[in-house]
Amino acid sequence: MKIWDSLHRQAGILTRSLGRLLGAKGGNARLRPMGGRARGLFARGEEGGALVEIALVTPALLGLLTGIIAFGLAYSNQLTLTQATGTAGQYLAQIRTSTTDPCADVFTALKNAAPGLSAAKISVTVTMNGTTPTQTGATCSGAQTDLVAGKPVTVYATYPCTLSIYNSTLTSGCSLAAKVTEYEY
Repeated sequence: MKIWDSLHRQAGILTRSLGRLLGAKGGNARLRPMGGRARGLFARGEEGGALVEIALVTPALLGLLTGIIAFGLAYSNQLTLTQATGTAGQYLAQIRTSTTDPCADVFTALKNAAPGLSAAKISVTVTMNGTTPTQTGATCSGAQTDLVAGKPVTVYATYPCTLSIYNSTLTSGCSLAAKVTEYEY
């Protein structure tokens, strides 16, 4: 025990002497135990931790945001197609006695009601009095005989959708569809 006390006293004297020596030279240095030095070495690299976290999380967040936008655009196209199909069905119900080409008139009304959709990609099928006339493109000339007063008319429209994120297509053969049946009162 005496040896330990003696060594401890000598180490304290040596530490104080070195501290005075370093302080006399104008330095601010303090003598630290070895564990404090090791902690100081390891603590220096913490400044870039937030930057590394941002670098790891940003691509995932951007992918999620792009996916939300892609689905939002597809949903917007669906709403536009549904609204335009309703407008075209109402228009056909109004002009049923004065049209000579009901399919062309319906297609024109649908195209005008949906300016954000590509008209070349819209496919329209018109059913009048339970009969679907033979259509070539957007015309069914001569089918006005199927427009019977008091009978329903149905307009069915489809539009292709593409859900792609960073040039990778999520769905193949995706198709938006809307159908409306109008009754004459």
